[in-house]
Amino acid sequence: MDKPVRTSGPVARAVRAVRRWTAVGTTVLTLASGTAVAASAAPAPAAVAGAAGSGTYQQVSDFGSNPGNLAMYSYVPTALPAGAPLVVALHGCTQTANDYYSASGWPKYADLYRFAVVFPQTDSANNSLSCFSWFDSGKDARGRGEAASVVQMVTKAESLYGSDAHRVFVTGLSAGGGLTADLLADYPDVFAGGAVDSGLPAQCATTLGAASGCQNDDQHLTPAQWGDKVRGSDPGYTGPWPRVAIWQGTADYTVRPVNGTELRDQWTDVWGIGQTPSSTQSLPGGTTLTTYDDGGGRPAVALYSVSGMGHGLAVDPGSGPDQCGTTSAYFLGALCSSYYTARFWGLGAAQLPAPGGLAVTGTTAHAVSLSWNAVSGAASYAVYRDGVRVDTGAVTGTTYTDTGVDTSVAHGYAVAAVDSSGTVGARSSAVSAGGRGAPAPTCFTDSNYAQTVAGRAHQSGGLTYANGSGQAMGLWNTFTVHTLEETSPGFYVLADAGCPA
Repeated sequence: MDKPVRTSGPVARAVRAVRRWTAVGTTVLTLASGTAVAASAAPAPAAVAGAAGSGTYQQVSDFGSNPGNLAMYSYVPTALPAGAPLVVALHGCTQTANDYYSASGWPKYADLYRFAVVFPQTDSANNSLSCFSWFDSGKDARGRGEAASVVQMVTKAESLYGSDAHRVFVTGLSAGGGLTADLLADYPDVFAGGAVDSGLPAQCATTLGAASGCQNDDQHLTPAQWGDKVRGSDPGYTGPWPRVAIWQGTADYTVRPVNGTELRDQWTDVWGIGQTPSSTQSLPGGTTLTTYDDGGGRPAVALYSVSGMGHGLAVDPGSGPDQCGTTSAYFLGALCSSYYTARFWGLGAAQLPAPGGLAVTGTTAHAVSLSWNAVSGAASYAVYRDGVRVDTGAVTGTTYTDTGVDTSVAHGYAVAAVDSSGTVGARSSAVSAGGRGAPAPTCFTDSNYAQTVAGRAHQSGGLTYANGSGQAMGLWNTFTVHTLEETSPGFYVLADAGCPA
């Protein structure tokens, strides 16, 4: 890593002073301006206005093979604990990571809500206008180019900062918004949610020639056709899908408002929830919020339509809890979109308390069973082994068996409650399991009748079957004898050849 730059309080912001008109063929490439604007290579990190708190903003090197030739910058609040969320924020054309760090407001909420932010950066070496290549199928598809580079940054950040892989989010403006939609389609297994600000639907264009049409014209596709573009980006993936916020100005003449509608159609179809709003409400800045809920009543897609706003990211400078950012080119005064996006994702919600009473209830050679006390308001629970989450997100009770683990070495376990928005609460104190060599197998030799009475087997139609494995043991009587090995709690296998040493 390069030397970190720390920021605290108001500082000076470097402003790009010169822009020139540029066109490539008949297609306007820029998506961060109503005109075509060129940008020079981005500068190194510097102290910039709008940055919040005293965390560390720095460039991160060696984050992977980097097929997209991007640069990685990050902002990490002071004393950020392991297991915090991660947000990826993509700048627009003619902008830099510094610009987005400075003016978007994301560092403020990183400090308040406790998460790290990665700011990917492209430059004029990749695109004359420093646009992310949302329209190039060689760069914005799963495993390719810029999309692959961004995911490599996520992996690096998870390693450096201990970020929670279940709470990674991506947002972007204009061309960065277009790539955000592509990333959500390409990597729904990586991103839990996204926000497309003045951007384009996923895979709207796959060539440069088609980009201008997507920006300016209705593509006349059905919601199912839009949804197919997402489903085709990672074939075979069936969910869960990212939760998507869409921000669109009604006076945007660079990325026309129809793109907001198309994004709405695309992601509601992917979720299978239709295009009938679940609720509509008015927000500050002339903003109308329309939400579309999943089957559990939780917003899956949200469309924020900002009346009279042109092309840019909605900000609202000020010190209030719902205010953020700095107004400048393509950072437009309305309301703080970063605040509303963070809350839509569930960031900043009050954390549930740590579960009490965590205990190890059983250990075998390859499994550890746990139990804990219920937490009011918990929709599910997260289970951690040695600091890494090991459950699949479906633990709704207060017990869990971790299988496929070597218990000849010691492991530390902790649990946390998860609320209905997906926000993970405080972790419990850790308990230790294993570490004294592989435990001796537990075997029981007895008649089929006795095994059944003891709860290690069951009978059906006069025949006996081992609990768990269901292996046939013969007649249910006192004369047929078998040895059963308990390989995990309540799971028995025949071991007549001898209980393993």
